[in-house]
Amino acid sequence: MRKNILPALRLTIFCMLFFSGFYTLIVLGIAQFTGNIGKGDIIIHNEKKYYTIIGQKFSEDKYFYSRPSAVDYNAAGAGGSNKGPTNSEYLKIVKNRIDTFKVHNPSISASEIPSDLVTASGSGIDPHISVQSANIQAKRIAKIRGLEESKIKEIINSNIEKPLLGMFGPYKLNVLKLNIALDKLQSQIIENT
Repeated sequence: MRKNILPALRLTIFCMLFFSGFYTLIVLGIAQFTGNIGKGDIIIHNEKKYYTIIGQKFSEDKYFYSRPSAVDYNAAGAGGSNKGPTNSEYLKIVKNRIDTFKVHNPSISASEIPSDLVTASGSGIDPHISVQSANIQAKRIAKIRGLEESKIKEIINSNIEKPLLGMFGPYKLNVLKLNIALDKLQSQIIENT
């Protein structure tokens, strides 16, 4: 027994020192070479600070809707609902989201609604939606803002984020950046009139 305890204690002490000290310093050092020195992508809009990697709640019809969140967009408690696709409570939540979306987008049938507009991500704070999810909302936003739908599509197309190295992951859009672009377009139009 004594033969096993000493190596286990040495390994425990080594791991504690390595992972709480050395490894942390390595990651911190690498972060110093990133654009924001490891602080994430921060946007200041209307004198308010936003992190683009954390989903924000947008539910007004003049904005692109965010992906639903199981944690109400609280990054401190990030996580999914952990309910399976056959759970009756989960199915009721998704049905309510579909019905709500259809009320605000009456020309869209339930079968046309992309899944990322009615299901929460595993983290509950996903800041992205699919290109299809943005395009399906363009008509509503154009009507409410009094803009041509083609202008909304231009904003969508200019904000598409490509997959990592062109092959890992989907084409996607950051909802916060899209909605800030909408507000800027609206401000420019008001200034020019």
